[in-house]
Amino acid sequence: MRFSIKMDRLKASAIRAVQKKIVSKPGVISFAAGLPDPDLFPMDDLRQATLNVIDNKGKTAFQYGLTKGYAPLLEKLAERLNEKELINCTKENVTMTTGSQQGLSLAAMMFIDEGDIVLTESPSYLGGINACRPYGAVFMGVDTDDEGMVIADLEKKLKENDSVKIIYVIPNFQNPTGKAWSYNRRKEFMEVVNKYDVVVVEDNPYGEIRFKGEFIPSLKSMDTQNKVMYLGSFSKILCPGLRVAYICADKAIANYAEKLKEGLDLQCNQFAQLQVYEYMTTYDIDKHVEKIQRLYKEKCDAMIEHIKNDFPKSIKYTDPEGGMFMWLELPEGMDANLLLDEAIKRGVAFIPGAPFYANDGAKNTIRLNYTVPSIEEIHKGMKIFSDLLKEVCK
Repeated sequence: MRFSIKMDRLKASAIRAVQKKIVSKPGVISFAAGLPDPDLFPMDDLRQATLNVIDNKGKTAFQYGLTKGYAPLLEKLAERLNEKELINCTKENVTMTTGSQQGLSLAAMMFIDEGDIVLTESPSYLGGINACRPYGAVFMGVDTDDEGMVIADLEKKLKENDSVKIIYVIPNFQNPTGKAWSYNRRKEFMEVVNKYDVVVVEDNPYGEIRFKGEFIPSLKSMDTQNKVMYLGSFSKILCPGLRVAYICADKAIANYAEKLKEGLDLQCNQFAQLQVYEYMTTYDIDKHVEKIQRLYKEKCDAMIEHIKNDFPKSIKYTDPEGGMFMWLELPEGMDANLLLDEAIKRGVAFIPGAPFYANDGAKNTIRLNYTVPSIEEIHKGMKIFSDLLKEVCK
């Protein structure tokens, strides 16, 4: 078989590889997953919403729908984006996607030609990087600090590289670091971006899960030149199994996304879209999100407490104001991959940080997730982990 060159560019997920190790040893407390807490899925409300859809809109729900998406849901999303994210948009700017991951793939298909450069935060989300690999993208990491992308480094790379097509960013509680960009850094970023012929892909699956600090407007809300392709999702604020997500962008981008989907999947799951719409119109999704925020804050605080009190002082860490992840930086020279095997033997797991970099990454970094384990598991697992780190850190 003569596969396309795109197949040679695919890389297996490092996260999936860790999960295989974890599965092979039952009883491991995992801080490796990137999943929402399933105990927070509003099961009773979703059950009733589903029955309502079947009883009242069954023929519509089980029929083909429009590629762009279920019209009432598009309207609802435009209203929510105006209200929650201060994004001035209509349903014409919105196209439904099968998870945010499809939005990333559509962006790659739309904009990347062989040899084009994609700028990412350093580190960045693996799925965003992998979505661009098959199309021959060249990746270039931009330095980051506690406020976001370092503007001087961003402008330097834009000035020196005419082939930059996409800047891929996660300004809110980034996967993997958990950091959120400051308001001033977002403004400075958009001022620089407006000087260049580039598209910004703003991935925002975690933005509503803010449990500390003040709301900061999205990049899309600051977009005066229609350069930002905003990706939103219900995976983290409702449930991921429905795979209901969306793009909000300039009408030309939204229309191209619709045309590409005609050749990919014809449409998103019609029934799932109606389920989400029925849930949003019948129940208070904001109240549900507040419940998520409260529990994730409790879990995050429990993890941070162990880091502050029990970890060696040579370890640096982020203290997230929302989202699902935090980031550790071990002393120079340490390799988190080597540490992982010993950690799993003792009954705890994490994700090494190196694969989150566009190119060669820092091996002394670790991503921790606090949303899946229970409070009790966090206390137990972090005790195991801190004992191991005390043995190996100088």
